[in-house]
Amino acid sequence: MALLLAVLAPVALPMAGCSSFGGDKDEVAPDEPADKLYNEGLAQLNAGSYDAAKKKFAEVDRQHPYTEWARKATLMTTFANYRAGSYTDAITSGNRYVQLYPTSPDAAYAQYLVGMSYYNQVPDISRDQERTQRAIAAFDEVQRRWPTSEYAPEAKKRLSIARDQLAGKEMQVGRFYLARRDYTGAINRFRVVVSQYQQTRHIEEALHRLVESYLALGITGEAQTAAAILGHNFPDSEWYKRSYALMNQGGVAQGQENTSSWISKAFRSVAGG
Repeated sequence: MALLLAVLAPVALPMAGCSSFGGDKDEVAPDEPADKLYNEGLAQLNAGSYDAAKKKFAEVDRQHPYTEWARKATLMTTFANYRAGSYTDAITSGNRYVQLYPTSPDAAYAQYLVGMSYYNQVPDISRDQERTQRAIAAFDEVQRRWPTSEYAPEAKKRLSIARDQLAGKEMQVGRFYLARRDYTGAINRFRVVVSQYQQTRHIEEALHRLVESYLALGITGEAQTAAAILGHNFPDSEWYKRSYALMNQGGVAQGQENTSSWISKAFRSVAGG
């Protein structure tokens, strides 16, 4: 509104003067050159004046819509928002860029900035993980749509970290149920890790916790399968040593895998796919 008033104010005075002479034409301030506005925005951005930079880029888009300068200004608005920590605005402008310019060489970068804006808001595992899930979706989009872009490897790395975060959340809740002897509730959480997050650092503990939970319920066949898969895939794991000791303590035979078990099928599915 302040900008609008600043533009209108100098127009009002000439109109008042002209009306006394019968003039009826409005005076409109000429547009500034797009490259001038854009470069001024870059200068503000390099100086760390993110709000001033965004205003310049917004003027490029307003005064020169549907131009190559407007496209570049939209991307730099996303970057300026990201650098300023205005992640919600960065997500909005980044999504807008991808929607308007899906075939642009810079679309992968805009999508990556969307992912990083969610990623930088990921909370600790004790809190809701919606932003983590959104970061995963954004990074997955980078890999799916622009697999050869320079941002795909970094997106893959961030994707792995975010998935590890979700697995950690499942483990936290599973341990909580296990401590309360709610073994069914615990199994359901550890099952998610085994089925969906096998490539995370939590898989070994998840298999051991399944051994614990199934033994507590007297379901020795599933406990044997979890232990067998743990020993086969992670023979040097401390979690396997714990499972081995637990099975011996309960007098349960080792090394017997039921290939019909969901645990076995989950591992075969990942190995084959």
